[in-house]
Amino acid sequence: MAIVKPFRGIRPPKELVERVECRPYDVLDSDEARAEAGDNEMSLYRIIKPEINFEPGTSEYDPRVYEKAAENFQLFQDKGWLVQDDQEMYYIYAQTMNGKTQYGLVVGAYVNDYLTGVIKKHELTRRDKEEDRMKHVRVNNANIEPVFFAYPDNDVLNALIMRYAATQPEYDFIAPIDGFRHQFWCISDEQDIQLITSEFAKMPALYIADGHHRSAAAALVGAEKQKQNPNHRGDEEYNYFMAVCFQASQLTVLDYNRVVKDLNGLTSEQFLDALRKNFEVSDQGTEIYKPAQLHEFSLYLDGHWYSLKAKEGTYDDQDPIGVLDVDISSRLILNDILNIGDLRSSKRIDFVGGLRGLGELKRRVDSGEMRAALALYPVSMQQIMDIADSGKIMPPKATWFEPKLRSGLVIHKLS
Repeated sequence: MAIVKPFRGIRPPKELVERVECRPYDVLDSDEARAEAGDNEMSLYRIIKPEINFEPGTSEYDPRVYEKAAENFQLFQDKGWLVQDDQEMYYIYAQTMNGKTQYGLVVGAYVNDYLTGVIKKHELTRRDKEEDRMKHVRVNNANIEPVFFAYPDNDVLNALIMRYAATQPEYDFIAPIDGFRHQFWCISDEQDIQLITSEFAKMPALYIADGHHRSAAAALVGAEKQKQNPNHRGDEEYNYFMAVCFQASQLTVLDYNRVVKDLNGLTSEQFLDALRKNFEVSDQGTEIYKPAQLHEFSLYLDGHWYSLKAKEGTYDDQDPIGVLDVDISSRLILNDILNIGDLRSSKRIDFVGGLRGLGELKRRVDSGEMRAALALYPVSMQQIMDIADSGKIMPPKATWFEPKLRSGLVIHKLS
């Protein structure tokens, strides 16, 4: 059963939130963060992308960079740009994209739930990325940015959330860059707090939607602190890390598409012929064509869009991995035909999140940068949960969640 707790969040005053908040650290590079922060000394980028405080070209892994993050985190608190709440609370974080709103509960998730598999993952993590985020958590003694969880739909929690959503939010703003609306409420009522805790305690599992490296780093630092404390009791704040938990049915999983630099020495006709072994291939003309169903793909090649429908027998509907379009395309197109095996390291392939639209695939191929593009039908949240429940791992670059969580609305201290 899932264990969660409220916590004393560290947050910007209402009038400063739009100066502090920013995009998450892993969706932009150092130069982009430097440009977005500009001369705004309150930007959270100065803590989560602290290399921007140094000369351009400074490595984000430079020891001075981590030290600067901690220095700035303290500075933000000293100047009153971040202030800790007087009491432990849960929080509600709502995001509205294209007229659709999803409501998340911000909680302290239990470290041991991650270690024992109650908090379930569907992606592999890389140790170097884990270590980077672990250093960031250690030096700040805080979870500066939240992770993104899903939980099975719950009518009791939904009713509570809707009750708060009908009231005036603490924060309410339209974010630059993404143009999405972000709202935030504080839950301080003791009965509501107890209700949230008890409803989560009935759930057999929580699911990491986005932020696998942050989840791993936060949990591993918590586990470190348990071992380092000779008087460890189990109720210390470091036993928890910050997560925003959304009802699974509310989440939007977008397509995560592929562009390739070459056809592995094949001509266009040879490539299309090779595809016909496992796919029904039909030319859809020059207008953008989007896959309409599971096991259908769109190929953009030489100015034309093609529909690729996987033939019966090329996938296994009873296998939570074998049924995935990312698995079908990786096996039968990228690996077998194009000889692109390791999606994490190959320089011959790149990935485009669905928010950019299929026009971005066309642009990159038409520019000559890429030779062809492959658009996939999005993975469903139910498929993600089924895979996590089975203990299996999804192929790389399979999911793209949108909107992304903004950073800086609330921070969780580990002491």
